[in-house]
Amino acid sequence: MKSSTGKSFMFRAAGAALAVAFLPAVSAAASPAPGEPQVISDDSLSARTTVVDGGAKVLPTTRTVAHWYGQTIDPNNGVNYHYNMVGADPNTCSGAGCDTTVQVDITPIVVNIAGRTFDGNDVVQPTLASPLFQNNDYGSTPAATAAGNFPGLPQQIRGPGGALSQQDAGVPLQLQDATMRAQFNRTGASPYHLRLHANVLPAVTITVPQQQGTLLRSGRGVVFPAIDYGWWSGQINHLENSADPTHLPLYLTNDVLLYTGNDLSTTGVIGYHGTGAAGLKKGYGKTQGNGVVQTFAWASYLQPGVYARPDGGTVWALQDIHAITHEIAEWADDPFVNNYVEPWLTPTAPQYGCTSVLETGDPVVGIGFAKGTNPYFQGPNPNGTQSADGFYHPEDEALLPWFMRSPSNATGSEANQSGTGGRYTLMGDLNPFPGFRQPATGC
Repeated sequence: MKSSTGKSFMFRAAGAALAVAFLPAVSAAASPAPGEPQVISDDSLSARTTVVDGGAKVLPTTRTVAHWYGQTIDPNNGVNYHYNMVGADPNTCSGAGCDTTVQVDITPIVVNIAGRTFDGNDVVQPTLASPLFQNNDYGSTPAATAAGNFPGLPQQIRGPGGALSQQDAGVPLQLQDATMRAQFNRTGASPYHLRLHANVLPAVTITVPQQQGTLLRSGRGVVFPAIDYGWWSGQINHLENSADPTHLPLYLTNDVLLYTGNDLSTTGVIGYHGTGAAGLKKGYGKTQGNGVVQTFAWASYLQPGVYARPDGGTVWALQDIHAITHEIAEWADDPFVNNYVEPWLTPTAPQYGCTSVLETGDPVVGIGFAKGTNPYFQGPNPNGTQSADGFYHPEDEALLPWFMRSPSNATGSEANQSGTGGRYTLMGDLNPFPGFRQPATGC
């Protein structure tokens, strides 16, 4: 997601910011002991992401990530929408020219707040060992989000798995590579790839002033930082100014959530991606048409009990790399935060309202599947319940045809598992919500 206004990753159960919808108002079941974090109710804890202010004009530059330009006519309104995406153009590339590798510079952030330390170094190895950077077979998954039976918002519980990508079955792929190949139906023996190569940079320590953040406790007893969005973004912007524009800087935190408007009840931003203006302090007025366009992302690796309820319950998939996969997928489809589409609205992510951004993770926040083996942080929650289940939990991603209202028989994406039409999300028929078996609807 892009920013806390609807492009962040926020999870109320759900960026450029990833918002798992906003955490509803803070309410304590019992008064905490002096100095102890207050408990935030699950009704208030929603995940979300946001989009950082941006939208740099794309230049014919080599001083940014490898990207291509495309356009699609939306048959619903007749508008020709233009967009830029990371990698090679799947419509025109050939042979080795279809295979793109982007360097991802991971900076762990050590957060000191209220006498506790939340060390980003602790989640570097779990991230490197995850489907983000390791190859897996995307032919099937052992578990995926099911709809559940919950009044109002979707419950998003764990359900059975099944076939995922029949055409890429047996092909070892990273997660984002599998996502992009499905999006453009460049599967099987296709030479089309978008690969990520991780470089771990020295950690950065950020100490949060008392007035800029506090500690909260989830209903499963997990203590996590809640930090002011504006203040935190200032820290990230400072780091981003010294990054390599041809790489993706990924700022990695452990369980950090943000709130907006000085209101703890909005806690829930768990990631965002964005871009800096062309030539930002790097051109000195002499770019000669080859200005810098810096992209970046921040996201939190989430301990299982922050959001995910025990035993495959509500928002089961909202743990470990879920927020990171959200941000990287959105960066790949909207690197410069200026890809716009016909406005869309979905009941699976009401925290975003009616929006016109091409943010692939926002519609499906909290919806995901199991992949790989995750040996990290698999013990019980602090209250004795068990949310971890031995897997990583990538997020599903809405694909370009969903936003462009493409007909099912002409999506240009990988076919659904059922063989009926093309898919609108990476999970295809495994996504349980009817709104993703058809194009997006307006608002």
